[in-house]
Amino acid sequence: MSRNLTFAHARGWDLANTLMICVVVFHDGAGDYGVMPSTEYDGDPTAIVHEFDPFPS
Repeated sequence: MSRNLTFAHARGWDLANTLMICVVVFHDGAGDYGVMPSTEYDGDPTAIVHEFDPFPS
């Protein structure tokens, strides 16, 4: 987890474009941010800060 939203955004963008998968940046409620593949995220949808999709439409 990262306390810095800027760092989480950068890691999320990098992960999405390197692995070519959809990635979410989420807030855990304790002041930290996390990054993980969208398919594995099963938390609260309102905690999602941003979703990176490497396949622009």
